[in-house]
Amino acid sequence: MGKSTIINQLMPGLQLKTKQVSGWSGKGLHTTTFAEMFDLPNGGRLIDTPGVREFGIVDIPKAELSHYFLEMQEYIPQCQFNNCLHLDEPGCAVKAAVEAGDIDLDRYVSYATILATINENDYD
Repeated sequence: MGKSTIINQLMPGLQLKTKQVSGWSGKGLHTTTFAEMFDLPNGGRLIDTPGVREFGIVDIPKAELSHYFLEMQEYIPQCQFNNCLHLDEPGCAVKAAVEAGDIDLDRYVSYATILATINENDYD
C-alpha cells in the first residue's frame, strides 16, 4: 500500500522505514510491524498501520460475490443465465469483458480465487 512512503512524503523528518516493491510479485513488502500515530504539523493525526496480506469473506454466497466487484456490475445482467458464476458458463458477459480487456484480468483472477474459497455449507 505504501502508507509509510506517503507519510515520509508528508513528514520527511520521520524517516519511517520502507522497502522497495518486490520485483518478483510487483507488490509492496511489509515493513511496518505495529500501528503508530503521528501529529500532523497543521493539526490532525495520522496512523501508520501494518499492511494486510489477506482477508476473509463472511456471509457472502457465491452467487452474490460478483456484485461486490464494481467493474463486473454492468456486465452481470447481460449474462445468458441469471445464476452465472462467471467461470465456465456459456454466454457469460463477464468472461467476454475480461477477454476483450474491458475487465482487468488480475481483478477477474482475484474474483475467481475468492469464489473458490467460499464454502456454501458455512451459511446453512
